[in-house]
Amino acid sequence: MTPETREHIDKAREHLTKACAFLDVMGFADDAGRAAYPATFHAAQALISERTHRISKTHAGVHSQFNLLTKGDSRVGTELRRFLSDAFDLKTVADYEVGPEAQVSLDEAQAAIATATRFVDRIAEILAEESP
Repeated sequence: MTPETREHIDKAREHLTKACAFLDVMGFADDAGRAAYPATFHAAQALISERTHRISKTHAGVHSQFNLLTKGDSRVGTELRRFLSDAFDLKTVADYEVGPEAQVSLDEAQAAIATATRFVDRIAEILAEESP
């Protein structure tokens, strides 16, 4: 695993820690849901970096490249492949939406953290398996 790949995995885990703290310590579901996205984003970047030796420069580029690289890979599965976009939707709600329904609920935040944790762990496992 390259140093850059390792840095992305480390950054992903930092965001998971923040997400848990936002929810468990402060009770901020919006912030917790938002923090699940960069955790998955950095894990996806780690996989992209390791396999292509390049980094995507946009969110859409990361989503597209990640889906391309994991298509048909049963180790990732549909739920995790889809979660990168789902987590981005939570970030969008937390950051940009307004009104009474424009919130990340406690249940959504808890589910996002659990899935983001599985996402990061799975990508780290795949990268460890693929490293010489």
